[in-house]
Amino acid sequence: MRRGAVRQTVAVVGGGCSGVLVARELLRCSDDRVVLIEPGEPGGGVAYGSAKPWHVLNSRAGAMSAAADDPGHFARWAGAAPAEFRPRAEYGRYLRAVLDEAVTAHPGRLQLRQGRAERIGAAGEVVLEGGGSVRADHVVLATGGPAPVRQRLDHPNVIDDPWRAGVLEALPQDRPVLLVGTGLTAVDAALTLTADGRRSAPVVAVSRRGLLPLTHTAEAAPPHAPALDDCATLRDVVRAVRSAVGESGDWRAVVDGMRPSLDRLWTAFTADEQDAFLRHLSRTWECHRHRMAPEIAARVVELRSSGLLEIRRGGVAAWPGLADYAAVVNCAGPGKLPGSAGPLVRSLLDSGQAQVGPHDLGLAIDPAGRVIAADGRVRERLWLIGPLRRGTQWETTAVPEIRAQAHRLAGDLRPGPVLAEVA
Repeated sequence: MRRGAVRQTVAVVGGGCSGVLVARELLRCSDDRVVLIEPGEPGGGVAYGSAKPWHVLNSRAGAMSAAADDPGHFARWAGAAPAEFRPRAEYGRYLRAVLDEAVTAHPGRLQLRQGRAERIGAAGEVVLEGGGSVRADHVVLATGGPAPVRQRLDHPNVIDDPWRAGVLEALPQDRPVLLVGTGLTAVDAALTLTADGRRSAPVVAVSRRGLLPLTHTAEAAPPHAPALDDCATLRDVVRAVRSAVGESGDWRAVVDGMRPSLDRLWTAFTADEQDAFLRHLSRTWECHRHRMAPEIAARVVELRSSGLLEIRRGGVAAWPGLADYAAVVNCAGPGKLPGSAGPLVRSLLDSGQAQVGPHDLGLAIDPAGRVIAADGRVRERLWLIGPLRRGTQWETTAVPEIRAQAHRLAGDLRPGPVLAEVA
């Protein structure tokens, strides 16, 4: 316990990866009471809660520890080699296990409140759907990123949520399916649509550039950081990266070596440079940064060779023969705010408790992760962790960065007036 600290209550809204990691850090690094607000079972979320056996992590086991001071924790828990790519459903079980371990080590300090947060009240209380509220001294938003870009298409069966239980398995096997997007979500959807081996009609994935994620190597090369100290502009960074790739012979090692510097580079760019990156380089970067596991890439090659998966380039709104497809499945990346805001985030924006951040990618925050209101004031007791920090930060969706955010946030919370009680 911090010397002289007043025990306070922290409400964590969201029980996916970000919520579990920050709840764990709060239990370990403070004497605070924690209320975890989550409608389902902690540890699932979009990434892990609906994963099938054929969906694996797109990072090696050695990079997925919940504990920054123990990089091998997940690999040991899973009985895996650090270089392995483990099932995503297993990682969801791991997150529940590390939360349970923290609860056992710090009994009586965590309450799981099963429900969905509807809004944050004027006094800072978290109001739940269907009634009830949680009063807390601090609120941490761990709700995940914006919803995918909605597809407004003239088709009777547009599936906006490919993770909804059974929705892909119910589609006819003898009619083609159109996937909007060619990223990791589209790959996951294609694996599900072809998993039982009975599909006779192709799965067609379309995006503006038609780019698939690239592939991890079986064994990881040591990270090779490019020389970035003298880089003053985006153009300088691109030149330095190309030079480092030539030196190392492995672009993957260079991309991995850049990760510790990404947020520093992003915040050093001008707004125009950030915008240029988003318009011209971000998709190429995502393909290199968020890669497929080798076994998944091999399955994609097999599906393409057999004609069951086609990758095409173009705009889906003008796609020919749209009516021939059994369904159009939205596998696009996250949309922009405010249009793609979930109900809770939309309520914060509508009430002026938050404002949209740079490039409409997330919410505006200060360097510590506190939400900035519409009037420009920092909300001292409303915090943000995870993907909705994007725009202010860049690298904020993967486990190593989120666990670092969680550790810092737990240390930054300061005791205040004790409001805590659960209504």
